[in-house]
Amino acid sequence: ADSWMESAEAGHDDVIGWFEHVSEKACKVQSQTLRRILELNSGVEYLRKWLGTANVQEMDDYTLETLFTSLVPIVSHAELDPYIQRIADGETSPLLTQEPITVLSLSSGTTEGRQKYVPFTRHSSQTTLQIFRLSAAYRSRFYPIKEGGRILEFIYAGKEFKTLGGLTVGTATTHYYASKEFRTKQETTKSFTCSPQEVISGGDFAQSTYCHLLLGLHFSSQVEFVASAFSYTIVQAFSFFQEIWREICDDIKDGTLSSRITLPKTRKAVLALIRPNPSLASHIEEICTELESNLGWLGLIPKLWPNAKYISSIMTGSMLPYLTKLRHYAGGLPLVSADYGSTESWIGVNVDPHLPPEDVSFAVIPTFSYFEFIPLHRQQNHQDICSDGDFVEEKPVPLSQVRIGQEYELVLTTFTGLYRYRLGDVVEVTGFHKGTPKLSFIYRRKLILTINIDKNTEKDLQRVVDKASQLLSRTTKAEVVDFTSHADVTARPGHYIIYWEIRGDAEDKALEECCREMDAGFVDHGYVTSRRMKSIGPLELRVVERGTFGKVAERCVGKCGGLNQFKTPRCTTNSVMLKILDDSTVKRLRISAYD
Repeated sequence: ADSWMESAEAGHDDVIGWFEHVSEKACKVQSQTLRRILELNSGVEYLRKWLGTANVQEMDDYTLETLFTSLVPIVSHAELDPYIQRIADGETSPLLTQEPITVLSLSSGTTEGRQKYVPFTRHSSQTTLQIFRLSAAYRSRFYPIKEGGRILEFIYAGKEFKTLGGLTVGTATTHYYASKEFRTKQETTKSFTCSPQEVISGGDFAQSTYCHLLLGLHFSSQVEFVASAFSYTIVQAFSFFQEIWREICDDIKDGTLSSRITLPKTRKAVLALIRPNPSLASHIEEICTELESNLGWLGLIPKLWPNAKYISSIMTGSMLPYLTKLRHYAGGLPLVSADYGSTESWIGVNVDPHLPPEDVSFAVIPTFSYFEFIPLHRQQNHQDICSDGDFVEEKPVPLSQVRIGQEYELVLTTFTGLYRYRLGDVVEVTGFHKGTPKLSFIYRRKLILTINIDKNTEKDLQRVVDKASQLLSRTTKAEVVDFTSHADVTARPGHYIIYWEIRGDAEDKALEECCREMDAGFVDHGYVTSRRMKSIGPLELRVVERGTFGKVAERCVGKCGGLNQFKTPRCTTNSVMLKILDDSTVKRLRISAYD
């Protein structure tokens, strides 16, 4: 069934045929996947601790699954961390996997506020290649592209470092962009990124972005689609373009490279590709002048890249706030939501690339990991019996037992040494593709604003900020660029703080109205009751200076190594991030909707 994976020549139909086949038999494939994981890693220290000397090979699938789920506990990263730390320190005995681990990935670190190492093996790169090929096959059904075309791809490989034991550490994307699978992906999907490796791995976000834009325009007639890991990055890149387009035009006209590019390898690689092109420069200048003067940059992408068929990136979850701006830049170009995965494992593929991002769900790939699902039920009144204050949990169920409309937390058992690992993602089952469930990402479980009995999810926060930012746009010439929030429980009474970075000018009166709108906008019963009883204080809006969220990103990139992995957390308790936000605050407003 996996033969197409070995073949660089396998076409889109072969790839889709394989997935349809494994989806049809998803339950059986899941049992086989668990067996493969346990047979490959039989005898490792962690599994011996729970399974003893059980002979995995001699058991049938049902017995093996039952034994595994009854004896091996569900864990979070904290329980596996001591094993991963021993690997990082250079211990070579098989602790989590039989295959020696020489590379560790940094999990994004923007939700918990501290770094997490996750084992990375050849399997990680192979599944990335497989999902990209599968995804390209489904996209080509709706948006066929020319072979040999180019992708304007805003991708960034961060710096890698070594642990005490000599293991390489970096983000999963950094490892992938350096792997042979990344080169294979370009050859097998017959789409080539505009930028050379020296730009991707430059290590300076602004310099790499400038070069991505310059080379994207240099190859503009060949660009078939625009992509990045997250929609945030595309929006940020084009926001930057609005400021520097004249400089790029000068470089295209003269075949030169701006003095802002100081990295020697990057300069050399870019200058080797470009030649003076005065006619292209004047064409771009004409379009940009019109976009700037009359159109407010509406439709920037199709105007500058007329052969682009779509824009692809992760657009769900915490990326939803950037869709309005992305649609503005996209004009009428389709937005295609990229696939669902995490540093720990790829999870699902978008088999409906024609759907708008808000409606997308992801078909689980049953060969990638063994998936379990913890059913979650919102608990209104008896919060003391909830495991982490937000849900009542039932016993986890296998993929074969999930129900449409039910919310679950995902639990993964991976080929890379994670066993019954809580991912922290809450998903809803929206339907099935053949026999495999389709999941809609709801939010990260820990990202919940709460002070006492109030429970507001990322979705609730998003809805409130959306309404207030629309009010701001209607009443002023300003717009919200980015935001986050914090439940301040040190104050008496505690209250929510929402941080906004805005572009343009807004009078205090307009901002006060936005503040009132947000305070009134949280409709959770616990919040409304607490506000009326004054056990939660009025919401506070803090406006931060321009560039603040860029500073937050740089700080995280400095630690995490790649902007591909950075997502602005919509709620934070991270002291470093809060210090940057508070030091950059230029206005504080507290207007109550409950007086």
